[in-house]
Amino acid sequence: MKSGNRDKAEGKLHEIKGKVKEQTGKLTGSPKLKREGTDEQIAGKVQGDVGDIKKALGK
Repeated sequence: MKSGNRDKAEGKLHEIKGKVKEQTGKLTGSPKLKREGTDEQIAGKVQGDVGDIKKALGK
């Protein structure tokens, strides 16, 4: 798998894991877990964007 595609796939995985953490934090009333989930979602989106850039550059 090319580096750009790998970054996009891993970024999507982080977004999904982050959403699960955020929802779990909401259900359990844990602001820390909710914040971690939000942070992981943001990191996943950034990683996906890096993958898009690498794809555009042909890497």
